[in-house]
Amino acid sequence: MIKLHNNFGQIPDDARGSVCVIGNFDGLHLGHQALLRQAADIARVQNAPLSVLTFEPHPREFFQPDAEPFRLTLLPAKQRILAGLGVKHLFAAEFNAALAALTPEEFIENILKKQLGVKHVMVGRDFAFGRGRSGTVEHLRQFAGFGLTAIDPVTCDGDETYSSTRVRGLLRAGKLDEAAALLGRPWEIEMPVVHGDKRGRELGYPTANQQAGRYLRLPLGIYAVRALIEGEAVWRDGVANFGIRPMFRVAQPIFETYIFDYNTEIYGKNLRVQPVKFLRPEQEFKGLEALTAQIKQDCHSAAAVLKSTSL
Repeated sequence: MIKLHNNFGQIPDDARGSVCVIGNFDGLHLGHQALLRQAADIARVQNAPLSVLTFEPHPREFFQPDAEPFRLTLLPAKQRILAGLGVKHLFAAEFNAALAALTPEEFIENILKKQLGVKHVMVGRDFAFGRGRSGTVEHLRQFAGFGLTAIDPVTCDGDETYSSTRVRGLLRAGKLDEAAALLGRPWEIEMPVVHGDKRGRELGYPTANQQAGRYLRLPLGIYAVRALIEGEAVWRDGVANFGIRPMFRVAQPIFETYIFDYNTEIYGKNLRVQPVKFLRPEQEFKGLEALTAQIKQDCHSAAAVLKSTSL
């Protein structure tokens, strides 16, 4: 079981003395996972708990608050995935002006030594930290006073490096299969279900609506999806529209997921939605009859795709 720590003034004794991997880990792709497996080996040899130090919000969100949303993985999903990789403690440092202003030496002394009491640190060889990203692996070597492992970027497809940036590019292009191959799993969003205007219900296709929030924006359109409802263990097939609904217009793109053969209200529950395949772009129809006919066709198309796609 993984423990989340976001109050660094109250780190329990069992979380200190860890082998700590530091990074943003947005997406937790296969490269991240390889690094964590190496860290797990070190933790076993040193008989120490494995921990991860990450930052919320992502530093890019802090420095560019008005930029287009780009996140692949928010904290709840990150915590769940890390637990499956053997991480025992997740330190979620609030990235704010005070943290951004720390010099590399202050970050090492105040955060890593005093507050977390780390035994060993693992980072990528290009890791940068501290004020203006001025801290390097050499700073850690010089000032650490704890074990240090710096690893080279993990590559795939020859010399191509696994990266969250690459995953984002694939998703923005609608290349879901290629993104899933780099992540080692389908990409998904996880957000509470919110009330909508009930138009889907009126058309005979009730949808679970989710605000896209801080998640990266996929191409607007229709997707074959799988959905997991909070409290359940079975992924359900469905079809989703991600967009602004041209006939009715909403201010911000939303996910509207129609779960096949399911008509129970789930407002307020978290819903995990995995877009499996992009079916078509969002479009405007001349009337509700044409819209309903297209939704029916989209359901058939999504069902056929999902039948031929394994979990």
